[in-house]
Amino acid sequence: MPSTRALSEMMSISRNSVIAGYDRLLDEGYILTRKGSGTYVAHNIPDRSISNSYPNVQSGGVVAPDEQVHSRDNPVHDLWSNEYEGRGMNRLFAVGVGCTDLFPHALWGKLLQRVWRQSRHQLGAHTHPCGYLPLRKAVCHYIKTTRGVNCNEEQIIIVNGIQQALNITARALLSTGSEVWLDDPGYKGARGAFMSVGAMVRPVPVDSEGMNVRYGIDHFPDAKLAYVVPSDQYPLSGTLSFSRRFELLEWARSNRAWIFEDDYNSEFRYADRSLQALQGLDQNQRVIYAGTFSKMMYPEFRLGFLVVPPGLQEQIMVTKYFTDLGTSYLEQAVMANFIGDGHYASHVRRIRKACYERRTVLVNAIHQYLADKMIVQPSDSGVHIVCWLQNGLTGNEVEEKARALGMGILSLSRYYQGDVSRQGILIGFANHPSEAIIDGIRRLAQVI
Repeated sequence: MPSTRALSEMMSISRNSVIAGYDRLLDEGYILTRKGSGTYVAHNIPDRSISNSYPNVQSGGVVAPDEQVHSRDNPVHDLWSNEYEGRGMNRLFAVGVGCTDLFPHALWGKLLQRVWRQSRHQLGAHTHPCGYLPLRKAVCHYIKTTRGVNCNEEQIIIVNGIQQALNITARALLSTGSEVWLDDPGYKGARGAFMSVGAMVRPVPVDSEGMNVRYGIDHFPDAKLAYVVPSDQYPLSGTLSFSRRFELLEWARSNRAWIFEDDYNSEFRYADRSLQALQGLDQNQRVIYAGTFSKMMYPEFRLGFLVVPPGLQEQIMVTKYFTDLGTSYLEQAVMANFIGDGHYASHVRRIRKACYERRTVLVNAIHQYLADKMIVQPSDSGVHIVCWLQNGLTGNEVEEKARALGMGILSLSRYYQGDVSRQGILIGFANHPSEAIIDGIRRLAQVI
C-alpha cells in the first residue's frame, strides 16, 4: 500500500483522513504493517471468512448437517409450538393483558426523571442479587397489609417476572425425575419451566374448589413441589377452597415438600376483597410466594418478586445470582417510589374499577350476540373470562376465526395436559374500552 503521505497527495485529501482510514482497515483485519517495510493487504481478508451458509465439515468443531440440533429434540418443544401465534398483546381480547391503556405515563415519567437525577452514584455499583432494598421493603409492607403475607424484607427476592421466578425455583429445588403437581388445565409457562430441568409434571384435575388436592395425594404422594394458583386459578379463574388449602399445607409439611404459590391476578377481585394468601396460613415455612407487577402495569414490565422461606433464602439467592447477576436497577428504583408514594395503591383501585366495568360490558355483549353459542362461566376475578361452547363449536375453531379478525381469543384446549373434557375459550377484556369490546363481539358473532 502507498504511504499515508503519498496517498494523501494522490487523492488530494488530508493526511489525517488517510491515517484514520488505514487505522480502521488495520483494526478490521484488511491490512497489516511490517516494521521497516511498509503496509500490505492481508492475505486472508475478513470478507472471505463471512458466509451465509455453514461449510460441510465433519470435524474441527463445526456441526455437520446431519448433526444439527432441532428444537423438537427438547421436551418443551410441543409447549412452544404455536404458543405465540396470534397472541399479539395489542390484539382485541388478548389473554393475560391488563389495562395498558390506563398506564400512568406522565406520572411514571416524572418518577423516572427523579430517580435518574439521583442515580449518579448508584450506576457504578451492582444491586444486591436479592434486589434493590427500598423496593424489597416497599413490597414487603404492601403484601403484608393487602395479602396477609407473613414475611420480612430479608425474604424478598426481586425477579424479572413470574417466569424467571419459576425457572429459578425449578433449578434450585428440582432435578431429573422430580415429581411436580400442576393443575390441569394449568399454566403452560410453569409446565415448561419444570420440564426444562427434567422434572416429571403430574396433572392434577381442577373442579369448583380449585386443585383437587386429594387426587394429587392419592396419585402422586411423593412429589417434591406443588404449583398452585389459589386466588385466581389459571385459566379457569376459580379459587382454592379453605379446606383444600389446609389439606395442601399438611401434605407439604408431612412430606417435606414445597408449594409454589403463584398469586396471579390477586388484585383483580371485583365482588370481594383480596383473599388471604396461602403463604399467610403456612405455619411450617413450606410455601414459596410469587407475585408480579406486569398485569397492573404492562406485559413487558418484567418485574416481580419471591417471598422465600428462611431455609431456602441462600439457595434461591445463589441461583438468582448465577442466572442474571441482578435485576435492572432503574425500574426497581422507580417502582419503589411508585409504591412508597402511594401511587400504586391508587392505580390498583383505578384499574380494578375499569376492569369490572369492561368485564360487565363483555358479558352483556356475549349474552346479546352469542347466547346460543357460549355460556359465560361465573367469576369475580381476573382479566379474562372463560366461555363454554355449545352447538358443536370447538375452541380451536373459534380461536382460528377470531385470529382472522385480529383477535387474541385462545382455546382452552391449549392448557390441558391430557384429554380435553369440555370445549371452551378464553377472552381477555382488560386492554380495550367498552365500545371496542361490544364491536368485537358483534363481529365475532357474524363469523361463527
